[in-house]
Amino acid sequence: MLKPLLVFSFLLLANTIVAQTLISGTVTDGTKAISGANVYLEGTYDGASTDENGNFSFETSETGTQQLVVSMISYETYTLAGDVAYLKALKVRLKEAINELTGVTLTAGTFEAGDNSKVSVLKPLDIVTTAGAAGDFVAALQTLPGTTTVNEDGRLFVRGGSASETQVFIDGLRVFQPFNATANNIPTRGRFSPFLFKGITFSTGGYSAEYGQALSSVLLLNTTDIPDQEKTDISIMSVGGGVGHTEIWGDESLSVNTSYINLAPYQKLIPNDQGVRWNKPYESISGEAVFRSKKERSIFKFYTGFNHANLDIEQEDINFDELVNFRLTNNNLYMNSSFKYFFENDWVANAGASVSSDRNTIGLLTDAIKTNETASHFKVKLGKSFCNRFKWTLGTEHFIIDYDDNLTTAGGFTSETSAKDNLTAAFTEADIFFSNKFAVKLGARAEYSQLLRDFNVAPRISLAYKSGDKGQFSLAYGDFYQNPLTEYTRFDASLTPEKTAHYILNYQLQGNGKTFRAEAYYKNYDQLVKFNTERAQFDSDFNNAGDGYATGLDLFWRDNKSIKNLDYWISYSFLDTQRDFQNFQERATPNFAPKHNFSLVTKYFIDDWRSQVGFSYSFGSGRPYDNPNTEAFLAEKTKSFNNLSVNWAYLISQQKILYFSVSNVAGFRNVNDYQYANTPNANGIFDRQAIRPTADTFVFLGFFWTISDDKSSNQLDNL
Repeated sequence: MLKPLLVFSFLLLANTIVAQTLISGTVTDGTKAISGANVYLEGTYDGASTDENGNFSFETSETGTQQLVVSMISYETYTLAGDVAYLKALKVRLKEAINELTGVTLTAGTFEAGDNSKVSVLKPLDIVTTAGAAGDFVAALQTLPGTTTVNEDGRLFVRGGSASETQVFIDGLRVFQPFNATANNIPTRGRFSPFLFKGITFSTGGYSAEYGQALSSVLLLNTTDIPDQEKTDISIMSVGGGVGHTEIWGDESLSVNTSYINLAPYQKLIPNDQGVRWNKPYESISGEAVFRSKKERSIFKFYTGFNHANLDIEQEDINFDELVNFRLTNNNLYMNSSFKYFFENDWVANAGASVSSDRNTIGLLTDAIKTNETASHFKVKLGKSFCNRFKWTLGTEHFIIDYDDNLTTAGGFTSETSAKDNLTAAFTEADIFFSNKFAVKLGARAEYSQLLRDFNVAPRISLAYKSGDKGQFSLAYGDFYQNPLTEYTRFDASLTPEKTAHYILNYQLQGNGKTFRAEAYYKNYDQLVKFNTERAQFDSDFNNAGDGYATGLDLFWRDNKSIKNLDYWISYSFLDTQRDFQNFQERATPNFAPKHNFSLVTKYFIDDWRSQVGFSYSFGSGRPYDNPNTEAFLAEKTKSFNNLSVNWAYLISQQKILYFSVSNVAGFRNVNDYQYANTPNANGIFDRQAIRPTADTFVFLGFFWTISDDKSSNQLDNL
């Protein structure tokens, strides 16, 4: 009995030994061995860890086809299916996992402002607490490198481009008239309230293929997806007042904001206008609303804004003995809806539409002018992250623009002009992350204009290389097209789109509360519109023979850690640009493009005073102007521009703030340009007068009160 039992035990042990299979190999990342990686057969307890040389080995009793798994923190998981008999002496190479927090980012030409963006150089708080900006996000962006302060205009001039070369988008949809209407040489402001937006992306060049019809720059505004609480904001200001409220019910919310501005009391209190008489100072009433509905897999947003403004002004003109009267009434309506849906297979769909109506009634001396522009934008976009190394988007969009104006003179002469266009575009873009150190964005955009009967394709590419834990280099190239302005196409529809090519080299170092950014660029202009009269008119001879270039260097430094409670940033831009366009006699530097721009912005919180104080200083070198008393074209320059502004926000209580600011507190007597007489005087000299700001300084006082559930929120981030 004992002998059969021993035989049975021996056979059982032998069978067990035979059934054990050895699995072995080495794990590396292609350059070095990986120690501590977990290696196992999926669904079993059989496995091991790699040693200091990256080697592993273990035995298993499993048979047939199994799945081998190799995992290690900061690397992509590796899997291999095969018969266990062949899982020997394996050479496993792990790929570095893409880390969205510490990996490379594509930043050439782009400034971000948002609490959740790791590449932000500004936060929403910065956009509106900058001294001298007076709550206008455009004025705050003018403290960034690449921008030029054109004091008499107020819009964004970027890297040698005119203001019309920058386009504004809300939630990816174009805003056709983003700035308030105003008189000549009176600076305008953006139409929108900063507190409705969660973030801002300001691209000074080389922007995504998703956006077009902008030769120089795009400004992307994104409305808040989900407000954190219900609250009411009340504003009482020296120039008007406003009220805003956010209501939340379940997954839906509504934010509304309305304001009334009237400069008449201010003009009576501080009547320091120069060369201007206000018959009716600027007055406006505006309102905005954002409705949001969030579901499990989708979010819908609807935005609308309305503005009514009017003014009546008389301005000096060297060609008239009396002041020239200008009257304006503007009504602007903008609506925007967007829908985003997240599919189960990781596809994301975006669809949206915007429509705007801008109507002006203008009186110039005895002439009456009416302009109407109705414009629409429709857009559909699909995107998918196939893995953390490859993201792809594609989309299509359609623009409809319908513009007309009507001129009636005192003598009964009437003139009507119009321009209508349907523009269709398609775009595609791919983000490819080869590693945490190297990434590429490839894109292309195609457009067809029905009015111009023109088709074009614009390739775009960006590369980024992470040179260290905190620094990275970026390169970008792209072609950009923009249709000629309606003030040209209403007279000549045979023109072709204007074009630029952008070349950008960028270096950014960020960490420990500090940001350094240096960016060199070159822009080549082609097919610019030219005409042979003083201004574009019905008998002008138009062509696309214009060209030009812009090249320069932008520097940015920010530090909010070195000194307690102090936050500051410094910007410098060098710009070399010339172009031959419009009615230029030859290539020259345009009046809106000074060679040097510098900004210093500081913010300091004084705990004992419960106050935030700040100042900003802006400098711009002299701007070119044309002196008809000399033969040279645009060869002389104004004196340099200087502006020192201060502000003070005092917390009366946590939710009540008193705010005070003074722009150009030093009273610099800036000169924007010179106007020359149309004809020479008796001595054969063309007389001139300086075009100066209507007021050297502007004083602002406001009281802001927030009523919220948490009893701690306030409007400090909106000032």
